Amino acid sequence: MQFRKFGKLDWQASVLGFGCMRLPTTDGNPYGPNIDETKALPLIRHAIDRGVNYFDTAYVYHEGASEIVLGKALRGCRDRVKLATKCPVWMIQQEADFDRMLGEQLRKLQTGHIDFYLLHALDGGRWRNIVLKYKLLEKAQAAIRDGRILRLGFSFHDTYDSFPEIINGCDAWSFCQIQYNYMDTENQAGTKGLQLAAARSLAVVIMEPLLGGRLARPPSSIGQVIERASVKRSPVDWALQWLWDQPEVTVVLSGMSNMQQLDANLESASLARSHSFQAADFEAIAQFQQKYRERAAIPCTKCNYCMPCPNGVDIPAVFEFYNEAFFHDDVPTSRFRYQIFLPESARAAACLACHECEERCPQKIPISDWMPKVHALLGGV
Repeated sequence: MQFRKFGKLDWQASVLGFGCMRLPTTDGNPYGPNIDETKALPLIRHAIDRGVNYFDTAYVYHEGASEIVLGKALRGCRDRVKLATKCPVWMIQQEADFDRMLGEQLRKLQTGHIDFYLLHALDGGRWRNIVLKYKLLEKAQAAIRDGRILRLGFSFHDTYDSFPEIINGCDAWSFCQIQYNYMDTENQAGTKGLQLAAARSLAVVIMEPLLGGRLARPPSSIGQVIERASVKRSPVDWALQWLWDQPEVTVVLSGMSNMQQLDANLESASLARSHSFQAADFEAIAQFQQKYRERAAIPCTKCNYCMPCPNGVDIPAVFEFYNEAFFHDDVPTSRFRYQIFLPESARAAACLACHECEERCPQKIPISDWMPKVHALLGGV
């Protein structure tokens, strides 16, 4: 296992972190509450024995069961790892909810403190309308003072524009968690967010390094390009090593569901180095990116000239989710992400075909014609 300094802290984190959102289940529902403890507990303990020392869960993972199972797994070895979990900001309706939920989490995790506590899935709206309104920063700092929390951070799901506002809005941040992979360099926080956080001396924890597993299972046309690359790596290893090559990346989380995935990732982590990529590596990644983008159905460049939409549709985001379904031959995952991460008011169904956006689109995309197609593919159940 390789280790990296965790931001400003005098602590070395394993470059591979264990994300507890996709633990093995007994009923085949990867996000459901029926975790198979006969598989999950040995999986977590094997990771600890192999040097993984950062474990990430959340109040809502596995419908509340993830924290319970992780707490069981850490019995007898709690002092060997750092534990991260998250406050479900969107569920806060009054100031007292913060302490109530934190108390629940401490009990479920069977611990007296949370090493790294995150405000979960922040965006600009939640930051202003929930975090600031209900004084969650003050509540978190009180929990730090009494020892229930040791360090405070946040996870982020929004455009980059909101990222500096959140980072600069609290002096207590020790770390942040962002979605980042070689297909998300300009989405959400992106490379700019990674570099900004590192410049502020924050540790950066990476989620979705494989885009929910999609980069691990590329379409055949992409798989052929990967196989022909002059540097030989598996699709998973390409994605992980690209991240670890960047010194700003502290921990890469992986939601591992079986021993095969864990052992493969442990092998990759043993080779993790920053600034190890050569010209051939970067050329290969550029080829993968280009081949994925060639699969796009809509030639949107996300220039944002079409915005703002008078009816509230987030046109670039709508097209991004739609194109991702074709990038990865994976409509169900794109539909899930579309309905989870994009507010209903910003989805394709809100389009009234006013055509104002089309007059501003440099690509001359017939945006109003595409919206019913997007809704038909991603708007259903």
